[in-house]
Amino acid sequence: MSLVTETNSTTMRNFLVRYGFLVIIAAFFAFFSLYTGSFLSGTNLLNIIEGSSILLILALGMTLVVALGGIDLSVGIAFDMGAAFAIVAMKDFNAAWYVAIMIGIGGGAIVGLLNAFLVVKLSVSPFLATLGTFFIGSSVQRIFTGGGGPISHRRAPMEYRNLAIGDVFGIPSEVIIAAVVLIIYFVFLEWSIFGKRIHAIGLQKTAALVAGIKVNKYVALGFIIAAATCAIGGMIGSANLRMFTPLAGFSYLLDAIAAVFIGASIHPHGRPNVPGTLIGVLFLGMVANGLNLMGLDFNTKDALSGLILVGALAIAVAQKRWR
Repeated sequence: MSLVTETNSTTMRNFLVRYGFLVIIAAFFAFFSLYTGSFLSGTNLLNIIEGSSILLILALGMTLVVALGGIDLSVGIAFDMGAAFAIVAMKDFNAAWYVAIMIGIGGGAIVGLLNAFLVVKLSVSPFLATLGTFFIGSSVQRIFTGGGGPISHRRAPMEYRNLAIGDVFGIPSEVIIAAVVLIIYFVFLEWSIFGKRIHAIGLQKTAALVAGIKVNKYVALGFIIAAATCAIGGMIGSANLRMFTPLAGFSYLLDAIAAVFIGASIHPHGRPNVPGTLIGVLFLGMVANGLNLMGLDFNTKDALSGLILVGALAIAVAQKRWR
């Protein structure tokens, strides 16, 4: 009898480790569907996808860094620099919108270069290096804006504004941009030799060195590509408001980290992965949308969102330990 009980317990544990978070997602989906009649409407589901687009872009950048075995606390700074460089290029230097986009991506890449220098050349841990970059970037933004005021560009070209408010055959532009970034990350991180080497470095750096992988090169490239990716999200945000708002990217940091670890908990081997990150982002977007539809008080909604976020991370970590 005890053997049967032990077998059942092991089976249940294996099921929860493999599918536990998917069950939680399904439970939240069912709850919001039953509690709010408009949750399942096509318009609302599109709102969830559109509202998750910028977070997905940042979370994909975070996925790359976490896959390397690190963490990036400066994704919000890269987001801000992308917006700042693009807006200033158009407003103060009359740059064409497409040139401003390239400059914005370059602004994000600068953040990645600083991280790469600290991690690769100075051997600072990714946590401390990117935390330092966060403080440096925050201070630079406050100094540049004279205390943190926004930089508005109401005459931003319509082509640039269409990054956020445009559409193609009824599909919002930001959804299309996020989908393109998602596909690129999926191909390179999940299928290519580049991705296999990234995962190898994250799993066992010493073994990767012995295998002949140029670890420092890939780590540096990872930070730079991740930051440049986050800058794309920043430009979409600035295109929507037609302004650069200092430290606006910070609001995405914790959600980006959560989405990556939620995605890792779904993977059979607990590794960061692109499909899992997508599921994590949509889960967070679903929760935020569902709580809004419930009409909760602002403070109550934030408290519940925080509890759900912490609970999701706790479950994700527990699943990884049980494997």
